[in-house]
Amino acid sequence: MSLNPRKKAILALSDGTVVHGRAIGHDGITGGELCFNTSMTGYQEIFTDPSYFGQLMMMTYPHIGNYGTQPRDDEARKVMVAGVICRAFSDEYSNPMADRSLQEYLEDNEITGISGVDTRMLVRHIREQGVMNAVISSTELDEKKLVEMAKNWDDMEGLELATKVTRSEAQTVNGKDEFRVAAFDYGIKQNIINNLNKRGCTLRIFPAKTSADEIKEWEADGYFFSNGPGDPTATAEYALEAVNYAKSTGKPMFGICLGHQLMALSEGLKTTKMFVGHRGANQPVKNLATGLVEISTQNHGFAVDEDSLDEKIADVTHINLNDGTIEGLKFKNFPGFSVQYHPEASPGPHDSAYLFDQFIDMMKEQK
Repeated sequence: MSLNPRKKAILALSDGTVVHGRAIGHDGITGGELCFNTSMTGYQEIFTDPSYFGQLMMMTYPHIGNYGTQPRDDEARKVMVAGVICRAFSDEYSNPMADRSLQEYLEDNEITGISGVDTRMLVRHIREQGVMNAVISSTELDEKKLVEMAKNWDDMEGLELATKVTRSEAQTVNGKDEFRVAAFDYGIKQNIINNLNKRGCTLRIFPAKTSADEIKEWEADGYFFSNGPGDPTATAEYALEAVNYAKSTGKPMFGICLGHQLMALSEGLKTTKMFVGHRGANQPVKNLATGLVEISTQNHGFAVDEDSLDEKIADVTHINLNDGTIEGLKFKNFPGFSVQYHPEASPGPHDSAYLFDQFIDMMKEQK
């Protein structure tokens, strides 16, 4: 059931900026780090991406909800964003494959949102001032209270969130069983699992906090470290046990996003919080080995610190052409590589899907 379109809602930023709009989704109050995504499609995949856990997602494409939702587009078991912000929200949808509207989907997942706001203005504001916390409310409409609430919201820096989105116990997901891959779930996306399955991998997916002894029993041909939310240095406090064990086996290793950062941290490199993160389906990345440019999907607010790079530890394989940040590493002390962006992107682009083949080729060579 849709909310009254005239119902008021407020978005309050921690720097005192306040905008008014109309309520969408679940009636209530929510908050988190305000970020934006520039993708034109794929809002359901974005909302269910565990890497966005605890964040308010602002879509820069103005028309959201027009093709509804369907279970096949979920990247996780539930919606992961803390709230939704958009310019124009559609209660009706035209996709014959959809099973419900985005309004119903947000209500069912108890996600509060706001529409009818000037997202272009807000994006410019964040680009100039840097990422900050915010609160969305359709119940409490006192601006001063909401701004104060945003100021007191937990900062993403130093926050450990992977344990909030990981599975509770290890799970085997069968492929053709040509390769046995130990995958670590810090917020693993369904399409990563799909990409490895269709390439002949049977996965044993382990929770974020798993001991080396339990990993050892699986006798994997390779190790995969997934994407996930939060500060990588906080996750590293427990996750490096698994990374270091995988390194000791001499088997191929592949990391995406948070997994990329954890592999770098395990080698003594550092990560840093970005002024404004990369989030969208149109980020240009240059492959330094081939010289080709890939259009990539990205979702990260932290990056490997270029100043900490040591040529004895790793070579940079990919860079972001917008700001020159590190997008890929090939490690020298163990057979592993990692990327900051998302080669499994759903709905796309798929320029970087070859990275999964690269991982498979490494396991083939070892077998």
